[in-house]
Parts: sequence; structure tokens; C-alpha cells
Amino acid sequence: MKKILIFGHKNPDTDSIVSSTALEYLKHKTGFSNYHACRSGQLNPQTDYLYKRFDYPPPLFVPDLMPKVEYFMHKGAVTVQEDESIWNAVKIMREHKVNALPVTDRNGVYKGLLSNGQIFKGLFESITPLHHISLFTSAILLKETLNGEFLSEGDTEKLCEFKIISASTSFESFSKTLKAHLNKKLIVVTGDRKDIQLLCLQNKADILVVTGSRTPDEEIINLAQKNGTTLILSPLNTSSTAMMLMYSMPVLKIADSALKPVNSKALLASAKKQLLSSPLRLLPVVDDENRITGILSEIDLHNEPDLALALVDHNEISQSVDGIENYTVTEIIDHHRLGPAPTKIPITFINMPLGSTSTIITKLFMENKIEIPKEIAGLLLGGILSDTLILKSATTTKTDMELAEFLSSLAGVEIQAFGEEIIKAGSRIGDRTAQQIIKQDLKEYNEEKTVFTVSQIEVDGTGELLKRKEEFIAELELLKKERKAMFCALLVTDISKLNSIMLVSGEKKFMDFLHFPKLDDGIYFLKDIVSRKKQLIPIISELLEELKKFQQ
Repeated sequence: MKKILIFGHKNPDTDSIVSSTALEYLKHKTGFSNYHACRSGQLNPQTDYLYKRFDYPPPLFVPDLMPKVEYFMHKGAVTVQEDESIWNAVKIMREHKVNALPVTDRNGVYKGLLSNGQIFKGLFESITPLHHISLFTSAILLKETLNGEFLSEGDTEKLCEFKIISASTSFESFSKTLKAHLNKKLIVVTGDRKDIQLLCLQNKADILVVTGSRTPDEEIINLAQKNGTTLILSPLNTSSTAMMLMYSMPVLKIADSALKPVNSKALLASAKKQLLSSPLRLLPVVDDENRITGILSEIDLHNEPDLALALVDHNEISQSVDGIENYTVTEIIDHHRLGPAPTKIPITFINMPLGSTSTIITKLFMENKIEIPKEIAGLLLGGILSDTLILKSATTTKTDMELAEFLSSLAGVEIQAFGEEIIKAGSRIGDRTAQQIIKQDLKEYNEEKTVFTVSQIEVDGTGELLKRKEEFIAELELLKKERKAMFCALLVTDISKLNSIMLVSGEKKFMDFLHFPKLDDGIYFLKDIVSRKKQLIPIISELLEELKKFQQ
């Protein structure tokens, strides 16, 4: 099941953030645990205050949705631990039908990649036909690979380099060979030959492997135990035992430790270059602590991402999280005008002319007969009251009022006092920069092929902000250049008088069409206008239409 991230608009206001949180809770209660509340912008002071007041965690901060490895990779890779044998790794590869295994330590930390090619290379390089074979292994790995049993145990855990001698010659010839190698760590493979077994134990060979399930005499076993020699009984014949010894090497010995993994949060574009230079056209994927989380293969580059989106409190792509074009939108819940939001598939689209998206979410709780806990009720009420200016905005409907009353009873707060609380929390400007204030609730629009932005802040009196008018106009001018916009505006709504002033930086051709009462250069008085979406934007749309006709 795809993970579905719920996003409000960029530079989200309280209604947007609250709607994301509440929809996640509702989805989980109705059986859809794959929905996750997110935000692409920082919490503004009002929203931050609201979440702290109800002691509820805000949505996860996800700054953008540029394609990342974690959205495309195969999750939960099959792995093998560094101290396991090659034979065990081969069995794992066969069982899971894979041709490569990430090698990890006991904590899941990546150490290298084991592939069929690496296994062949490792075995081939260990074989020296003109000399006795050297083998890096341990007694415990030998025993496990042979499916044998210990009859005597020496130092079974120690990994080291051994020379392998097979007792396939006469006693005299073998005796000479043994004595020639007594200065080295030795593994001797023999069948049911007591004379060879005694010779090995008398010369204190490190590991003695007896083949064919032929249990040695009690004398041999006792001497092995006395000398500290590891005695292994193999169920295989001598030739098969000798062959299987090579597969007892630990996988880390032959794994490709030079192959670097890719972080799950890395951009897919950068990982693609690394992937295509990998011999197997696959990369182990790790988290920030270098633990394996999955595998990225070349074919994954062409798959659909394991991620989709639900949008709340907006439907215009220009207002969405950066990178949205790379994913499927499955659901939209909004109370704004319809903008250009084409979809490739049919989706759930709920758009209602109400004062806030929080109101719509509350209705969905009621329709699904899901109980609203106190904390969620408080957040939803805060979303309604902030978006409707404590139910005084021109966007306020009877439904907003009724559901606000319902939520206030669940949250245990009085509407007017609570509304004044949260509006006051959001109107603080003294310790914030002009850029922070302008971007805290900024929306970008595209009308008549014209890009413009309108930010909004509610205050209890405009005097403090007007003292810093030059700072705000300068910041709007910078934003206009950054967005290549015709104009950028800040709507400052006085909640005590239910009027607004608007600070604007724009091209001269647009500024000449602004007919609001002018208070100063770039500053206008907007009587009775408090709603951006229902009052200001329709007026601006008409102005842009007039400007287009004038230019024709």
C-alpha cells in the first residue's frame, strides 16, 4: 500500500496545518494507516501556539518532494551477516531468488555487497593448484558448512588462515607433507585411517576433519580433547568434504567492500549516476546510521514512486509543495476557488464554499461517525476561528458557526475568548523580520498568464506594522524579482476594525490600475475587506482582465 502524504499549501496557515493533522487522525480511525500529515513550511506563531496549547504534535516537516531514493527503492532487503559462511549465503540467495546480498554486522550496519560474481572470484582466488589450498575460516564455520558435529572442541570461534591437507596418499608421503607444514595453521581431511588420525594429533594439528560419518575410536577422541584439537565429524565423503570446505569462508572475506551504499534520503538524480556505474546495476540503500533499509536497482528508476499525495486547503499546483509534479494526487479537500489541478486518474475532490477547510474536515468526522477527541476538536476550532476572523469574515457561513459551537463544547473553550487568544498569538510582529511575516502565509497565483503573490497577516491595529513600511515594501520588491511576478502584496487585516491595508510592490502598468484609496507610496486602504480569497482575489482578477484589454 502506497504511503499517502497529506499536505496543506506552502507557507501554511493555521487552517492548512490543522486540516492535515485532523485528516490524518480521521483516516487512521477509518482504517487507512498509510496517510501521514506533513507540512512544507515552518509553523507560524499562531499555529505553533495552538499546537502547544493542546499539547499535540504538529505534522512532519517535509521541505520538498524532489524524487528521493526512499520513494523508489525495494524496501526491506534480504541480508547476510559478515561472519556467516559463503554456503549459508548461497542458500539465502537461492531461497529468496536474488543474485546479490548486502553484508552487514550484527547491528545491520552495511559492510559490503556479496554477489554470484564475488563468490566465484573469491573461490577461484583461493585455489592454487600447485600448492596446498589456503582457507580463511573458523572451526564453527567448517562444522556448520559441512553439517557436521564436534567430537572435540578447541578454539572454534577464531578466524584465521589455514592450510588444507588431504590424507589421500600413503602414510609415509602424508607424514612428510604434514611435517613440512607444522609451522602453519592446519586443517587435515581424512577418512577412516587411524594411523593418519594419530599422527595428526601427535603433531597437534589444529583441526582434524573425519569424513563419511565414521566416528573415530575413543582413543582418538580423548587424545583430541587432551591436545585441544578440534575434531569434526563430516557426513560427506572425502572429496565432497574437501570441496565444501571452500564454502566455509566468511562472506566479508570476499564481499565487495569498496561498493558504497546510497542514503535513502539522497536525490534520485544523484543516485542514478552512482547506480549506473555499479557493476550489478544495483545499490544497497542505508539510513543515516549506515544500516541497510533496502535495495535500489536500475529497473526501479522506471517504476512508480511508492508515494502519493492528498491536498488540503488548496488545489492550485503553484501553491503546493515543491516537487508535487512527480507524484499522483489522490484526494483534495478545499474551500477555495478551483485552480488548474489536472489529475491523471479520478480522485476524491471535496470543495465546499465554507469559511475554512477545518469546517469540512469536521463534517467528515460527523459523516463517518468518528468521535473527535478534545485535542483534535481544539485544533479544528482554532482552524475555523483563524480563517474566519472569529466568525466575522465575509467567508463565514452558518455551517461554520454551528460546527464552531459543536467543537467548542468538545474542546472545553469559549469561542470569543479562544479566538482572541489565537488571533493575538498570530499578530505578534515586533520580534519578526519582514521576510518572516510576508512568507508566513503567502500564496502564489497565476491569472491571465500573470504571476503574483498575496500574503496575509491579521493584527490588532496596523500602527506597529506601518512604522516599518519601508522594510516591508523593500522585501516585497525582492520577492517580486525572485518570483518574476507582476506584483507582490501583503494584506494586513485589522481584526478590531474589520478593515485592511495592503502593501504592494509591482510593475508600473499594474500599479496604475490599482484604484483603492492610497495612504502612501505602495500602501492602500481596503475598507471592509478582510478575506483574501473571497474579496481581494476576485477584485484583482478583474483588474488583471482590465489591464489585458487595455494592452490589446
